[in-house]
Amino acid sequence: MQPFELTVEDAAAAIAARILSPVELVDSVLDRCEAVEQRLHAYVTVVADRARQDARRAEKEIHDGLHRGPLHGIPYGLKDLFDVSGIPTTASSRVWADRVPDRDSTVATRLTAAGAILIGKTHTHEFAYGLLTPQTANPWHADAIAGGSSGGSAVAVAAGSALFALGTDTGGSIRIPAALNGMVGLKPTYGLVSRHGVAPLAWSLDHVGPIARTVRDTATVLSALADHDPSDPASAAAPAHSPAVYPAGPAGLRGLRGLRVGVPDTYYFDRVDPQVEAAVRETVELLGELGAAVMPVTLPLVEHMEATQWGLMAPEASAVHEETLRAAPHLYGPDIRLLLEAGSQVSALDYLRAQRTRSLISEAWIRLFGGVDVLIAPTSPITAARRGQETVRWPDGVTETVTDAYVRLSSPANITGFPALSLPVGNDSAGLPIGAQLIAAPFSESVLFRVGTVIEEQRTDTGGPADVPRTVAIHDSSDS
Repeated sequence: MQPFELTVEDAAAAIAARILSPVELVDSVLDRCEAVEQRLHAYVTVVADRARQDARRAEKEIHDGLHRGPLHGIPYGLKDLFDVSGIPTTASSRVWADRVPDRDSTVATRLTAAGAILIGKTHTHEFAYGLLTPQTANPWHADAIAGGSSGGSAVAVAAGSALFALGTDTGGSIRIPAALNGMVGLKPTYGLVSRHGVAPLAWSLDHVGPIARTVRDTATVLSALADHDPSDPASAAAPAHSPAVYPAGPAGLRGLRGLRVGVPDTYYFDRVDPQVEAAVRETVELLGELGAAVMPVTLPLVEHMEATQWGLMAPEASAVHEETLRAAPHLYGPDIRLLLEAGSQVSALDYLRAQRTRSLISEAWIRLFGGVDVLIAPTSPITAARRGQETVRWPDGVTETVTDAYVRLSSPANITGFPALSLPVGNDSAGLPIGAQLIAAPFSESVLFRVGTVIEEQRTDTGGPADVPRTVAIHDSSDS
């Protein structure tokens, strides 16, 4: 196994034991990046010289006895919405082609303090307003999309050109690319991780979170990020979650005894590819076999989810870009320009209706979690769509856009702000990954990690469908 194939957990242990140096690890990741970037285009910017310099500094610190913790010397990628002083933040858009910030985002500052080493800035769908990341290719299949908007971050981790990466999630943009690339992606509770210094899409829906190869790795990264930040008006101020430290050790077979797992009997299994449904339901059966109390639940107000998501996101995104759209509309891609112009037509009355509906949904879901500890459902109704595919046609005759199909199952956790974790649970007949998502009550990330770790360990131990290489082999179109 090459160093770039290691998990954060294994790399950290090797560095702490002086078996692996940060310099060796970073060199391995940069070599891997050079080998696959022409095919994948996960990165907008690679800062190789800076990364090597930081690796030498980390190696010296560790040699001198200053060990900063499990992320010290670990190379990572940062979605190109996050400011880092002296490095361009372009949001994968011509609008910000020349933008170079002079200060770090809060999460970049925290990762630097933890000793993590930045490899570069990863591609996003322009200003995170889309679920395709068209610049970036899926490493599992040359003709499949990467998912978005954090597609570059997910592909970098899947391909081994980062051991973890950060993304943002407004309507599923961490979880969807994680699912489509066979990675683990966490959308934390709203306000748990600071968004200061991160380009916004929609203020009331935006979340920052990690993408990694394992559940324990996401827990480790979250522990370095989660804390109150007065620079973010939405930052959670509850002392109980500041700072947050999440268990990253094995959950063990006893981890599910007494846990109440809810399986939605509506919405989440409506219009879902049969292979996706089968993989998720197989995982549900596994949880029951391991001692969890599995029960059907009827989700409240699901008929209002899609309208509420777009009723909030469209006008908020248009407000963010109001001045620039008026001054330089030609700099936006046609798909983003159309969305921003449409959002500007949403009335204040309709926006307030969406906010009121969101409050009703959140209140009802809080009551729902009085009877269950976690929900399990598909992350997305389909695996990675093919490039150029615009619609999905379901057996009942309904046709929806690929974007609507992806956001349909991910948006409830954005509307409510509840934490949600996507993890791989199988592959379809084409070999493309299938993701299941776990959703819990606010600030219950530890429950997600508890359940997710058990799923991950059991499927790997039994050689199940999720037992795939931690770093994806890169396939050319001739392999299809």
